[in-house]
Amino acid sequence: MHFVRQRVVLGTTVTVLLLFPVPLGALQQGTPSSPELQALRKEIEALKEGQARIEKQLEEIRNLLNAVLTARPTEPREVVLSVEGAPWKGEPTARVVLVEFSDYQCPFCARHVRETLPQIERDYIRTGKIRYMVRDFPLPTHPQAFKAAEAARCASEQGRFWEMYARLFEHQSALNPEALAQHAQALGLDLAKFRQCLDEGRHAEAVRRDLDEGRKAGVRGTPTFFLGVLESGSLRVKVHRTIVGAQPYAAFREAIESLLAAQKP
Repeated sequence: MHFVRQRVVLGTTVTVLLLFPVPLGALQQGTPSSPELQALRKEIEALKEGQARIEKQLEEIRNLLNAVLTARPTEPREVVLSVEGAPWKGEPTARVVLVEFSDYQCPFCARHVRETLPQIERDYIRTGKIRYMVRDFPLPTHPQAFKAAEAARCASEQGRFWEMYARLFEHQSALNPEALAQHAQALGLDLAKFRQCLDEGRHAEAVRRDLDEGRKAGVRGTPTFFLGVLESGSLRVKVHRTIVGAQPYAAFREAIESLLAAQKP
């Protein structure tokens, strides 16, 4: 007799077969030539072989994990981001910039917007210490994210980018073209102008540029944040810190405070 147990190792569910001894009485009920006994023996052997393969796979996963944990960190490469055309908020005099690469279908991006961004806005954006900028990085696994990014830019034409940005993350299950028009209507936008902008794909090329810029900077998933300083007289940010994922507010606070302190004369 056997049971099945599942284990999750490095995010992968591994099925482990647990073997239990067959009661002696069960073996004594048949003879060596009994078809039932032979079938039972074959099943036991197959289960043993399967368990051996799984144990080997688990050992390989353990070795891989050990290799990752003991790997020497590589030196970070210098990253300079263009932020030309990126929506932003904060004081224009702030030189410290936090750039978000985001995807409107990404649940972790929504969590950041819902839980962490309000604290960053309270302590650093409204106080004029940093500027917050958004770049688009719609993932290929999220088929509605690209058009949603265009919709936010179309809303920006009517001065409502941040309202649309927040609404799209709040309604991630409603990002089809008709739903995007409904969001625009709810925000009081000129619907005809919004639809024309969206239908023409007026901002599709800008979204593609963001994708290219993100890939060059090393973005592999969303959300990814780059904290840096605007180069004097330019729209380019020299990156000092990269923050990957929906990290807690404390991670952003530590990074921002460290960079602000370094900027003091």
